[in-house]
Amino acid sequence: MIRTAVILGMGGLGCPAALLLCEEASAAELPLHLVLVDDDRVEASNLSRQILYRDGDRGGLKVDVAARRLAPFGPLVEIESRPVRFDPSTSAQLLRTADVVLDGTDAFETRFAVNDACCAAGIALVHGAVLGWTGQILTVLPRRGSCLRCLFEGPPPPGALPACSEAGVASPLCGVIGAAMAAEAMRVLTGLPARAAGRLLVWEGATGRRREIPVRPDPVCAACGAPARAERHP
Repeated sequence: MIRTAVILGMGGLGCPAALLLCEEASAAELPLHLVLVDDDRVEASNLSRQILYRDGDRGGLKVDVAARRLAPFGPLVEIESRPVRFDPSTSAQLLRTADVVLDGTDAFETRFAVNDACCAAGIALVHGAVLGWTGQILTVLPRRGSCLRCLFEGPPPPGALPACSEAGVASPLCGVIGAAMAAEAMRVLTGLPARAAGRLLVWEGATGRRREIPVRPDPVCAACGAPARAERHP
């Protein structure tokens, strides 16, 4: 049976996640439909951490360039390029056949929108983020545990935290987090227990320290709690 993974954001996290997911699926002989979602084009500033792109790719759509680089993994891995942005007008179509979603987007509002959409649709989500020298992942298994809103409730107020473009990101740490996201997605796709379900795994790149923060289900969570489920299924 072909499994479908959707990667949102083909940047510093999406590139290594896509590459490692293709390699893991090929090694496991798992037929995979990989959907790459991003409406950005390759820029010179991307090349230091977005490992699927080269200097000659500047100006090309990220999803198209990435699909060409990942093509050698076929025919076991089928790559689909979707040069669109995840928003209310595209979310249902993008997630329609997904078995797992890997969120490597860099906007707080988008991360929570993805979390909410996956919880509503019952789709497993692997959230990843890097800011400065700190990276994190959290796996959301709807109806079986906690979600991003159980931990943070909602996006921070505008200006409360710097964006990735302002604070920067440590390029090597992007590879670490992207690889961890791919490993989690493979565990979900193959039925193994997810290591980051119910806990936020945090990497401190400057010190090499890794820590875990328990994330307990919030019974009144706006995305996965009882009120949210009752609203979706009155």
